[in-house]
Amino acid sequence: MAASWLQTAGTDASRKNLILRQHRRSRRQAQLRALALVAPLCIFLAVMFAWPLATMLTRAVSNDEFGAVLYRTSASLADWDGKETPPEETYADLAADLKQAGEEQKLGQVTSALNFDWTGARPLIMRTARQLSSEPENGWKEKLIEIAPDWGNPDLWALIKRLSQPYTSRHFLAALDLQQAADGSIHGVDANKAIYVTLFWRTLWVSAAVAGLCLLLGYPVAALLARLPLKTSNLLMMLVLLPFWTSLLVRTTSWIVLLQGNGVVNDLLVWLGIVGEGGRLSLIFNVTGTLIAMTHVLLPFMILPLYSVMKAIPPSYVRAALSLGASPVTAFRRVYLPQTIPGVLAGTLLVFVLAVGYYITPALVGGQSGQLISNVIAYHMQQSLNWGLAAALGSILLVGVLLVYWLFNRLTGGQGLRMG
Repeated sequence: MAASWLQTAGTDASRKNLILRQHRRSRRQAQLRALALVAPLCIFLAVMFAWPLATMLTRAVSNDEFGAVLYRTSASLADWDGKETPPEETYADLAADLKQAGEEQKLGQVTSALNFDWTGARPLIMRTARQLSSEPENGWKEKLIEIAPDWGNPDLWALIKRLSQPYTSRHFLAALDLQQAADGSIHGVDANKAIYVTLFWRTLWVSAAVAGLCLLLGYPVAALLARLPLKTSNLLMMLVLLPFWTSLLVRTTSWIVLLQGNGVVNDLLVWLGIVGEGGRLSLIFNVTGTLIAMTHVLLPFMILPLYSVMKAIPPSYVRAALSLGASPVTAFRRVYLPQTIPGVLAGTLLVFVLAVGYYITPALVGGQSGQLISNVIAYHMQQSLNWGLAAALGSILLVGVLLVYWLFNRLTGGQGLRMG
């Protein structure tokens, strides 16, 4: 009997172990299937988002091109104390580097890096490179100082040594309107060159203003759509979504026609007698034009989150408040408005983040005073080819957006965006 019981217990234990192994195997298979389903998305995010972002952050601090061209000079300056001019060997290495750079057509990499911190660096390098054809009688040090007295300035050599480092902070300093002196101290640039901090602040307040205007215009529209019958609201929703079916370039350029000095808006104001013929309003190629055009473009992104939240609010709540003696204003303020806060927060954050990165609309209708930081980033990427500075500006902008999102989560407890 005891043997039979032991045999039965052993069989039950084996059966349990078999069931556990099958359960673990099925769980692993389910996990592998889930991983296979999300793998394309993970690869897409890694290739299209994570890798470009890492490249941008690396470019912002990378400084390998300058040292790669003047590699002999960089090695000679490694042990230089910076108090006086370098020895003769360093001047000879500089002459050899400039000769080779001229033959390989890489002098532009040297001049573009030096020009940022040393006025007149381009003509200095070009003039020096043209006069290095023959060996000097009294050594390269005397020859180079004779060609250009700047080569006898220790500050210039200190700058070359600093630029020869593989990593640099000068792009971030420049993005914050700061610069590093020859002695290593950091101070602000001249007032006529301090533009980036002003552009950052302008970008923030323009984005906040656009979000506020979109909220002011979109809230009543979303409330109306939520209260109308489904057939009517669907028809009106098509009108809200209609701008998505029109090119952004077409929508932006149409505002130029409407807002220019002899445009439709000014003609209408003159016809109504609001302004005189000689007092036409300046509504384009300034911050005003940027605000109007961006508000028009981003308004649907405010209406949609608001509508999704308002549609889920039962109308009986407001009717109950009215039946209990509350005025329409009180019913809206104490019953309806608090329930729409998640949509308000979600729409405001969405519009603000989108507005921070806009550059086509400000470029077309903003003029000089309506440009945002994104326009400067595009300029350095496409025209000046100062990718390091563009990457630094983009990194600071990214950090600012992340801080705004963190602040949003702190204020809403992480619930606002999800509920919106």
